[in-house]
Amino acid sequence: MLEYPLLALAAFAAGAINAVAGGGSLVSFPALVAAGYPSKVANVTNTVALWPGYVGGSIGYAAQLSDQRRRILALSVPSILGAIAGSAILLMTSDASFDRIVPFLILFAAGLMAGQPRLSAWVTRHRPHGAEGKTPPELLAAIFVLAIYGAYFGAGLGIITLAVLGILLPDDLHRSNALKGLLSAIINAAAVIYFAIWGPVEWLPAAVMAAAALAGGYLGVGVARRIPAPRLRAAVIGYAVAVAIVLLTR
Repeated sequence: MLEYPLLALAAFAAGAINAVAGGGSLVSFPALVAAGYPSKVANVTNTVALWPGYVGGSIGYAAQLSDQRRRILALSVPSILGAIAGSAILLMTSDASFDRIVPFLILFAAGLMAGQPRLSAWVTRHRPHGAEGKTPPELLAAIFVLAIYGAYFGAGLGIITLAVLGILLPDDLHRSNALKGLLSAIINAAAVIYFAIWGPVEWLPAAVMAAAALAGGYLGVGVARRIPAPRLRAAVIGYAVAVAIVLLTR
C-alpha cells in the first residue's frame, strides 16, 4: 500500500531536482529498486516516468529555442540514433551484468554532480569564441555518444551535455541550457518509444511517477530553490553514494 505514495514522493523530488540542478534520477531510480523492482526494469521504468518532465522544461524554454531550429534539427539525428543504440545495448545487457554495473554508474553520476560547479567554471574560462551559429561535426559525434549513455542509464546526462555544448558550441548560457533540456527530451523520447515496444516497463508505477515528476518540476522548484544549491547537491550525492554502497554490498 505504501509503494506508490513513496514512488510518487521520490518522483516529485526528482522532478524538482531536475528543474533546479539536474540529477533527479539519482533519487527516483533507487526508489524503484527499493520498491523491489529488478534494476534493469527500474531503469527502464524510470526513463519512461521522468520523460514528461523534460518535455515540460523545454516548453518553458520555448523563447530560447525559437531561433535554434536548424541547430536542433542537426543535433536531433545523432540524439535519436544514439538513444536507439543505447536502448538496444541496455536490453541486450543481462540482468546480472546490469546489477554489477549499476553501483558504478550511480557513483559516476554522483561524481559528475559533485564536480558540476568546477566543470561549469572550467567551461566558462576555456570555451572558444566566434563560433556562434555553427554546428561543428565533432559536436554531432559527442551528442551521439552522450545519447547512448542517456538511454542506457542517463543520470548526469544534462551535466555532461551542458559542458559539451559550452566547449564546442559557445553561446548564451540560457540558450545552451534550453538546448540541453530539449536534447535530453529527444534522447529520452526515443528511448521511451523503444522501451514501450521492447522493454520491460512497469506501466502503473511509471504513470504514477510521471504525474508526480511533472508536479515536482512545476511546484517543487519553489521549495528546492529555498535550499542552498551546495546543500541540495550534497544531499543528492550523499543519498546516491549510500545507495551505491548498499547495492555493492548486496
